Amino acid sequence: MPLDPQAAAFLARANDANPPDISEVPISETRAGLQAAKFMSGVREDVGQVTHTFIPGPTADLPIRIFTPKGSGPFNGLVYFHGGGWCVFFDELYEPQLRSLVNSTNSVVISVNYQKAPEHKFPIPFDDCYATLEWVFQNSEALNINQNKIGIAGDSAGGNLASAVALKVRDQGLRTLAYQLLIYPCNDRKFDYPSMLSNAVGYGLTSKGMEWLWEQYLNGDDDDQNPYAIPHVAKSYRNLPPTIIITAEYDVLHDDGAAYAQKLIVDNVPTIYRDYPGQIHGFFSYSEDIDEGKNLRKEFAQDINGILSAG
Repeated sequence: MPLDPQAAAFLARANDANPPDISEVPISETRAGLQAAKFMSGVREDVGQVTHTFIPGPTADLPIRIFTPKGSGPFNGLVYFHGGGWCVFFDELYEPQLRSLVNSTNSVVISVNYQKAPEHKFPIPFDDCYATLEWVFQNSEALNINQNKIGIAGDSAGGNLASAVALKVRDQGLRTLAYQLLIYPCNDRKFDYPSMLSNAVGYGLTSKGMEWLWEQYLNGDDDDQNPYAIPHVAKSYRNLPPTIIITAEYDVLHDDGAAYAQKLIVDNVPTIYRDYPGQIHGFFSYSEDIDEGKNLRKEFAQDINGILSAG
């Protein structure tokens, strides 16, 4: 399918100034620019309450935000891990999307500003995310969350973190996740997928940029066989929770996500795979400019609600 016209217009505006690749700019400059970014802005739906607090993490206190629905509960729970290549984004950029999830899934949504690479390489961001989920389970009663209806979600690098957290939850055998939502996850450190080549430049995230981001996150090749860093190398996916995987046609990560969905299906994990023709990496976050981002939110909310009602 041709590139979606709204996605094409978004890319044209983004490329007007001929910006350098993320790999060519100091991370400090990228982060500073994002502080004033409006490209991920959007309507902030009303919710019952928003709480900013800190929780203890393995190596530092972690800032989290808790979005609580209106009403009396108990509510569903959703722990969200934001994207940004493990390096550059922060959870405040996702407020419109998170508020939407609160209302569309009747969930208390908890987002964590995990510590960022390259200052804090693997496993620190992963450990922060796992610790946040464990904190939510331990405090589910105070949060007014039904402990049997807690899921996790993330986009891009956050999808990697969610995938890894789900694997560890399965391996530990102490908790049960209701579902995982993986939005164009980066779960494999391979650069020869067809989508890595055909979408290498011109569609936002580049294959060069993705390779550089992996280098910031990992400690060299030694991490390549660790499934909590590279979920694609896990020996088994059996007993993972019901999974929703999203991919975009014009995304370097398209084939990575599609291959991960297939691995879960082969191992009998209940899996909903949604591929969005004509779309680009990040369209979930660009829903003010790309209508399909709004449609995506509606569709995976329906998927989540279906899973929760069946559980």
